[in-house]
Amino acid sequence: MAAKSKGRGEGAPSTRSKKKPKKIVRRSASVATLAGYRSFIENIDDGVYEVDLHGNFTYFNNALCQVFGFPREEIEGANFNKFMDEKHALGALEIFKKIFRTEKGIVDLTWETLDQDKQKRIIELSATLITDKNGVKKGFRGIARDVTEKVKAQHALKESESAYQCAFEASRVAEKRYRTLLDFVPYPMAVFTVEGKVSYLNPAFTQTFGWSLEELRGKHIPYVPADLQEQVKADIQKLLDEKMIHRHESRRLTKDGKVIEVLMSGAVFSEMEGEPAGELVLLRDITQEKKLQLTQDALFRISMALPSYPRLEDLLDYVSSRIKRVLEVEGALVILLDEAKKEFYFLGAAYDDRDTQRRAKEVRYPATKGVSGRVLKTGQPVIVPDTSKDPYFYGFVDDQMHFKSRNMLDVPLKSGDRIIGVLCAINKKGGVFDQTDVERLNLIAGTVALSIENARYAKEVTEAYKELASLNRAKDRAINHLSHELKTPVSVLMASLSILSKKLEDLPEQGWKKTYERAWRNLDRILGIQYQVEDIMADKQYRTYHLLNMLLEQCTDELETLVVQEVGEGPIIGRIKNKIEELYGPKEIKVSEFSLERFVEWRIETLRPKFPHREVEIASHLEPVPNICVPEDVLEKVVDGLLRNAIEATPDEGKIEITVHRKGDGGELIVHDYGIGITEENQKRLFEGFFTTHDTMAYSSKRPFDFYAGGKGADLLRMKIFAERFSFEIDMESSRCGFIPKDSDLCPGRISKCRFCKERGDCLKSGETTFRVYFPPAPEDQSCAPEESQEQGRINA
Repeated sequence: MAAKSKGRGEGAPSTRSKKKPKKIVRRSASVATLAGYRSFIENIDDGVYEVDLHGNFTYFNNALCQVFGFPREEIEGANFNKFMDEKHALGALEIFKKIFRTEKGIVDLTWETLDQDKQKRIIELSATLITDKNGVKKGFRGIARDVTEKVKAQHALKESESAYQCAFEASRVAEKRYRTLLDFVPYPMAVFTVEGKVSYLNPAFTQTFGWSLEELRGKHIPYVPADLQEQVKADIQKLLDEKMIHRHESRRLTKDGKVIEVLMSGAVFSEMEGEPAGELVLLRDITQEKKLQLTQDALFRISMALPSYPRLEDLLDYVSSRIKRVLEVEGALVILLDEAKKEFYFLGAAYDDRDTQRRAKEVRYPATKGVSGRVLKTGQPVIVPDTSKDPYFYGFVDDQMHFKSRNMLDVPLKSGDRIIGVLCAINKKGGVFDQTDVERLNLIAGTVALSIENARYAKEVTEAYKELASLNRAKDRAINHLSHELKTPVSVLMASLSILSKKLEDLPEQGWKKTYERAWRNLDRILGIQYQVEDIMADKQYRTYHLLNMLLEQCTDELETLVVQEVGEGPIIGRIKNKIEELYGPKEIKVSEFSLERFVEWRIETLRPKFPHREVEIASHLEPVPNICVPEDVLEKVVDGLLRNAIEATPDEGKIEITVHRKGDGGELIVHDYGIGITEENQKRLFEGFFTTHDTMAYSSKRPFDFYAGGKGADLLRMKIFAERFSFEIDMESSRCGFIPKDSDLCPGRISKCRFCKERGDCLKSGETTFRVYFPPAPEDQSCAPEESQEQGRINA
């Protein structure tokens, strides 16, 4: 460094001779060149260094600080072993000794050093010996660069190559293992490349479809039916898009051309992340399962069809249609044996051609002819692969039906030990009949034979029932007639005996008393028998006074009116006849259009003053609905009757809900009472007429709208007749109060008096009855728009 300073001093300005400046210029150029080299060294990326013979740094550029990872002040004057561990320091010392001895430099020398953060660095350097002009060895100089990342990359590459090699070997082992595993998968499996070519087929695939891996490796499998080509393309694209499909049903061809049903699952696999390498597809043959399912479904439907087809012919037509579908044939027949005539006839038939099906019903032929005759004789199923080559085939039937039978399958219909007919399937659409078809048709035959026998028995029972019903009606008429015929002469005889006894009172009793008592006693027995007949016929337990009470209750108002009208006037019989004519004679029926919600509201307000003594909450929810078309008096009787029945069935402190709302195109009236309800047995007979849900004595003294004031029992029958006559619908549902489940159990008539109900809600939840009446909308052709009555005017206003 001193020499360099001296050089700069010698380069100072001077006034000497002309030769002197030339020397100064040469020396200035040398200094400039040295400064240029220094500048270059200081700015290169590689570290440049000099060390003395002891390894102490005597010079280095700034890049060396970056290479070693230490600041300048840490490196300056320091020994090289400061920057590496003891092992590597000893190695470096040996290298410098070698250079010192041989005076030959070394390049691409690799050192491991530690930076100031104690992180390992890989340094690649060169080193040469420094000598002075006299050849004296002074130290070492060289270039150093940080190759840590390069070395790491090389190591990573080596590790990757090693890992790849290991993975490759592992994959070969895994592939062999997986292929061995796939070979044992019981279902057909295929592995395809992304181009759809075969790379693997397991043995199950070969067993099911017929092709081997050697035949198809690197090729497309020709197993897609022609009608599914476009669908399969779409399925493959879906698999590529979604990477997986599950339980997809389709059809495929086998090597011999047979079509089978398959259940497919598939997945896309990758060898590099995100890049599909191929497809793995599992195809399970479900042909037999589908056939079995169809057979089971057919058996179930046939067994359930008997109630839906009361006519045996309709039932067997249905059976034939199920056979045609299950076995996939052009025609199916149920051939029955006429044992009396020894003939076969087709009671059930199903063909693709309706005319053939119709003509089949007209054919009869001897029971000894044809394939069916062979089945009848042997009791065994028969497969005919080709009718033209079968000696038992009877062409007469085809001629009569204008049909060509190519192949067929016949199985016997057995009922116990008897053969009652034959099931026949004709012209299989896919291939020929096999043993599986025999088993399926045999299963159906067992159910069909039972259904045929059941239908025959049902027909016989129905005919017997009709005959019995006819006899019962004749019996009822005879008994009823006898009952009425007995009543009058018995009454006359008893009255005559009473008169006779009065006339005989003056005579000694020992002469006539015993005879009189014996006659009276036997007449009384006849009268008792007559009462019993009436009880049986009417299904009610009452005596004459019960009947009189009912008649009196129903006619009280009319009789009172007649009596008042009769005072001082004409004969009462004529007046009664006129009144009967007025009440019950034929009348002209006028159909009118009404607003249902307004009519119901009007009837509620009209009837409310008639039951002020009842403490029953009436909640109404009346929504606007389309106008209805019905006679005014009919609608009034229906609404009034339902409301009155609800009030009479609901105890005081109870509740009734009356609703009008839209239903479909029309309107529905709902009357829902939270009363005592009706027992299930009584619900069955509620619309029979003159039937009451309570014992007559329980309400014989009640007023209208009183609790339990039922009585006449004809209102609901009348509503039912009105519904049928004027095309509206009425139905009812009810649940009996759980606290009083029997008709003989009585309600106290007020919730607060009920020993079962602690609060009102208990009663509201215990029983209820709901009547629903649906009225269709009024026609738009103005066919029901008569003159407005006063009542209708008030409603519509």
